[in-house]
Amino acid sequence: MDLVRVGIIGLGMGSIHATKILERTVPGLEVSALCDTDPSRLESFRQYRVFLTDSADALITFPDVDAVIVATPHYDHVPLSIAALEAGKHVLVEKPIAVHKAAAERMLAAHTDECQVFAVMFNQRTNPPYRRLKALIDGGELGELRRVVWVITDWFRTAEYYRSGSWRATWAGEGGGVLLNQSLHQLDLWQWLFGMPDRVRAFCELGRYRDIEVEDDVTAYMEYDAGCKGVFITTTGESPGSNRLEVTGERGKVVIDAAEPGLRWWRNAAPMTEFANTPGQRGGLETEVSFTPFDDSGGQHGEILENFARAILAGDPLIAPAEEGIHAVELANTMLESSFREATVTLPLDGRAYQERLAGLARDSRFHTRSSESSPGPATDFEDSF
Repeated sequence: MDLVRVGIIGLGMGSIHATKILERTVPGLEVSALCDTDPSRLESFRQYRVFLTDSADALITFPDVDAVIVATPHYDHVPLSIAALEAGKHVLVEKPIAVHKAAAERMLAAHTDECQVFAVMFNQRTNPPYRRLKALIDGGELGELRRVVWVITDWFRTAEYYRSGSWRATWAGEGGGVLLNQSLHQLDLWQWLFGMPDRVRAFCELGRYRDIEVEDDVTAYMEYDAGCKGVFITTTGESPGSNRLEVTGERGKVVIDAAEPGLRWWRNAAPMTEFANTPGQRGGLETEVSFTPFDDSGGQHGEILENFARAILAGDPLIAPAEEGIHAVELANTMLESSFREATVTLPLDGRAYQERLAGLARDSRFHTRSSESSPGPATDFEDSF
């Protein structure tokens, strides 16, 4: 096989992937089928000689499809991915892989054939500053981590944005707000860089800034048994917002700030605890400051798509394997669970208990039936996603 024939389900976000591949900017992939329930979205691709359908089942079983990209509203990710895996297809799913941990576990359990490539679209992992930070952490350059603070508030959204789809910002249509939709990339990067915390205490405000039923303002405090503390702040209600990550370790500090693209590194001449407790030491610790600029944001979606193709064709390791996608979902679920309970939650999260909580919220949601904006699939019954 020289080319992977791809079928894409959902032509909202999926249209971006389709266009990249059709314009031949992604080596190793070609589009053979497209699916959406909106005829106008399909019509916009009529010029290409590909199979067009409003049936996800028809796309998944189409003989000229080797791999499926799932780019639908959140609740359809699990049933569509499972259906594609069971049909023997490779799968690339948009984030989040699922709305809640228990559903993610069910999806991952369906991936039983190691020859099938199963990936998630975590394109922020291709961003050079985060890759550099991971190398510093994994290489021990920062020493033992002490504190992480991430303020990610540049997600400002208007009321019109939330009205653009009846599924948006509802428990039954989307399953969450800023944590599951906008900031899930940062939650993935958090666990990818620092690992999963042991305890979380979060404060999530529902509809603080807009008339929505899910969280749009979050402040979370995270603790690690090794001693590191973390604070994560995000919202869709502030403008201008910030995107600033500050990581402090024994050997120094790193700051990645969108206002100054690059990585600033304060490198201590000695571990700070060792220096502070050495007899005879006075004054401050000598520190070397460096700044590495990055003039681009990496390969982003295109790099994830190309990596997906290379994993199928040549066995390359995935940048973002689907089995790692559960961690960001669990972090988002845990923050909401902590806020609902007004208590610290110890990880791992009880996925079944959170599933029951979410099901209750969904039953009372403004969004009770699948709308025309939901892409097609076997999850025509809302309960299939639970």
